[in-house]
Amino acid sequence: MLAGTPIGQVGDAPPRLAEELASADVVAAEDTRRLRRLTTDLGIELRGRVVSYFEGNESARTPTLVEALVAGERVVLVTDAGMPSVSDPGYRLVAAAVEAGIRVTAVPGPSAVLTALAVSGLPVDRFCFEGFLPRKAGERSRRLADLGAEQRTMVFFEAPHRTAAALEAMRDAFGVDRAAAVCRELTKTHEEVRRGSLAELVDWAGEGIRGEVTIVVSGASPTAALASDPDSLREAVAGLEASGMRRKDAIAAVAVQAGVPKRDVYQVVHIDG
Repeated sequence: MLAGTPIGQVGDAPPRLAEELASADVVAAEDTRRLRRLTTDLGIELRGRVVSYFEGNESARTPTLVEALVAGERVVLVTDAGMPSVSDPGYRLVAAAVEAGIRVTAVPGPSAVLTALAVSGLPVDRFCFEGFLPRKAGERSRRLADLGAEQRTMVFFEAPHRTAAALEAMRDAFGVDRAAAVCRELTKTHEEVRRGSLAELVDWAGEGIRGEVTIVVSGASPTAALASDPDSLREAVAGLEASGMRRKDAIAAVAVQAGVPKRDVYQVVHIDG
C-alpha cells in the first residue's frame, strides 16, 4: 500500500493514514527518523517492523518487500512527504508487486504537484508533471527546449539552490513573458506563492530561495509558434547554443517550436548562414 503523507501541516494527514501505519506488518520508509516523528505527531505506535526504503537501496530491498507481500503481510510504503513514487521511491516496488499479481492500493494524501497547480492561478484543465530538471546546464536546456511547444501547464520540482538557474533556463527556453508561479514551503508556516512572468521571477529568485520549491509554468499558446523566417530561426538556434545546447539538438528543438522541417533549420544555420 502506498500512503501519502503531509507535505507540511500534520493536520492534513487523512485519518486512514494513522490506521494503516498502526496495523501494518511492515512499514517501508524513505527516512525512518521522519517516520518516527510522524507517528509521534499522529499519536500512534507501530506494531510492525520498520525498514528503510530510499533511492540508494530501493533496487536491493524491493525483492524482500515483494516476498513479504506474497507471504500475506501488509506492507505500507511512505516517503518524506506526499505520494510515494511521484519523484520519490515507490515505482520499482509497485511495478514488482503488480508483476507478482499483488493488489496495490493507496491512502490518498496531500500532493505538492496538485497543490501548487491549484494555487498557481494558471490553467489547470490540462497539465503535465516534469519532476526535477537535470542538474547540468546543457542537459537542462535540452529538456526545456523539448518542452518549448508544450501547450499544457507544466509542473516542476526544484531544489532551492538551483531554482534561480532553473528559472533562467526556463526564461531562455520559453520566453521572458511566459507566465509562471514559484510555490515555496506549501502548507507550511512560511508558505509563499510568487506569480509573474519568467523574467520577473528570475529577478526575484536572485535574492535567494529557501525551502521546498514547486514551479508551475503556463503552456505555449497555440498561436505563439516561433517565427519561421531565417533570421528568427538562426537567432533561436544561436540562443540555445549559447545556453549550452549542442547545435544538433538546438536545430531539432527550434524546428519543433517553429513547426518547420528540421532540414529547413539546418539549411538556414549551416548553408544560408
